Order: sequence, then C-alpha cells, then structure tokens
Amino acid sequence: MSKIGKIAISIPEKVKVILSGNMINIEGPLGKKSLNIDLDIFELKIEEGKEVFIKPKQNKQSTKRLWGMNRSLLNNAIIGASKGYEKILELSGVGYRAALKGNILNLQLGFSHDINFKIPDEVKIHVEKQTILKISGTDKQQVGMVAAEIKSLRPPEPYKGKGIKEQGQYILRKEGKKK
Repeated sequence: MSKIGKIAISIPEKVKVILSGNMINIEGPLGKKSLNIDLDIFELKIEEGKEVFIKPKQNKQSTKRLWGMNRSLLNNAIIGASKGYEKILELSGVGYRAALKGNILNLQLGFSHDINFKIPDEVKIHVEKQTILKISGTDKQQVGMVAAEIKSLRPPEPYKGKGIKEQGQYILRKEGKKK
C-alpha cells in the first residue's frame, strides 16, 4: 500500500477543485492548473470542497506505483495555486552579479561574456540584491527546473565556494595545496 497515497489532501478556502472528465481543474488566487488523471485506474472523491481522496480501483502492483505519484502531483498543484513555490539562489564570487532586463536575466559569472537567460512565462524572477535571486511560480516542477538551469551555468566549486547555490545549501569544501 502507498503510504503517501492514503493521506487526504486538504483544500484551502480560496482554492476550487473541479473534476470534469479525466481532467482536474484547480483554480486559486495565484493561478489555474489542469491535471490529467486516469479515472480507469483511480477513483477520485472530492468531499464538500475541503478534502480530496485518491484511491486505486484495483489493487495491482502497477497501480500502487502510480498512486503516491498522482497524489503528490495533485497536492503540489493545490499548494501551487494557493501559496506558490519559491527558490532562493545565491551568487558568490568576486564580480558575480545578476540583473533583470525585461524578460531576460543577465548574469555576470566570471566568464569573458555575460550570460543572458530567457525567463519562461510561468516563472517570475526577482533580483533582491545583485547576488540574490528569488524564483517563484505556481508549478513546483517548473520553478525547480529554472533554478537547476541557472545553477548549472556556474556550479559551486569546492575550494573557494564560488558559483551559484541555493540558499542554505552546504558546499563540501576541500583544503588547498600544502607547502
């Protein structure tokens, strides 16, 4: 049995969950999201607009695998529509800075050229200081993907810790050469 799948998903007050066919439409103060859940495999109950339950119709190994994943996707969509998701990135290094120019994030990361990163429509990036980026949006996967792409432009190196890292991320530091 799925430990995650059994847990009921509570719906916040401002969020509406509507089932139409195989599509689940979630509307909240931050946006809308549609999920496609196979109703041949799963049974979905929405109780008084306050809780959502998802259960498999047949107790097979293949449905057990998908049960927890579908519950997590539904829960992430509800949280995204009500609160949203946010990741904070820190740039550390001499001369490392970020600036917004319309829909393009301009990064100076110690290369001989600036890097222009095109921001997707669903994600908002806010430059707090020149070295702190706040990435926010309603889709957890999209926010994480944008953060991972920006981090991959200059991953933190182990000797001085220069690079782009998430706030609170621990960097395994190495000792330099000894004489």
